[in-house]
Amino acid sequence: MHMVTAAGVDIPAIGFGTWRLKDGECERMVAAALGAGFRHIDTAEMYDNEEAVGRGIRAARVPREDVFVTSKVWSSHLRDGALQHAAEESLKRLGLDYLDLYLIHWPSNDVSTQEAIGALNEVRTRGLARAIGVANFPVKLIEEAVAASEAPLATNQVEYHAHLDQAPVLEACRRHGLSVTAYSPLGRGTILNEPVVAGIAEAHGRTPAQVLLRWLIQQDGVIAIPRSSKIERVAEFIDIADFELSAEEMARISALAESTGRLVDLDIAPDWD
Repeated sequence: MHMVTAAGVDIPAIGFGTWRLKDGECERMVAAALGAGFRHIDTAEMYDNEEAVGRGIRAARVPREDVFVTSKVWSSHLRDGALQHAAEESLKRLGLDYLDLYLIHWPSNDVSTQEAIGALNEVRTRGLARAIGVANFPVKLIEEAVAASEAPLATNQVEYHAHLDQAPVLEACRRHGLSVTAYSPLGRGTILNEPVVAGIAEAHGRTPAQVLLRWLIQQDGVIAIPRSSKIERVAEFIDIADFELSAEEMARISALAESTGRLVDLDIAPDWD
């Protein structure tokens, strides 16, 4: 399995996202993902599914040390003390002794980057998480977070797919040794019908989804976390290790970026400059 190394930890380059998966469906999908070969599971306190994720991990009977588990603290819990407590509560819900990666889910104007990153570092120091990082941080806040952190940050999890150019964020993360974890890597399905993608998929005997995921993980330091509620898609998503896109194919997919390509409404998060 392709790994991305950041902050001293090896992160599987393909992870299974669990946003909007709940209860029994979430449990089944996590177990199915692990059964198909996924070894990276992504959740968050805000998803309200950590208990189901934990049940799915246990149902799969994969050794704990072989599963890379990421969770995230919501922006209402970034104060020193509250953040550490949130990490403890996530672990209780998951039924785990530690997280492999713990992220600040969204930045906040109510709590300084310095305070939040300081608390996040304590989560790592206490052994609640092997590595720490951020999500949805623009370039300015990446710089602030790196400067505030005693420990190296492992990733910045952001929306990233072929319709959204994230070059400034990618450059900032690479400069500071962070990986980039791409959520909504298929653009919520909007890119699957692009003729360029369909043509490349046909040339390789692959599906459009496999081509788009391969385009992401073939980039330096990029991780992708696709999500689905359909068990048949899980095997499709993980089966991208044994083909490679040419430089020309990579460039053609990159050229699909649009100025209106962003899917996630940044207004759902706390305002930041």
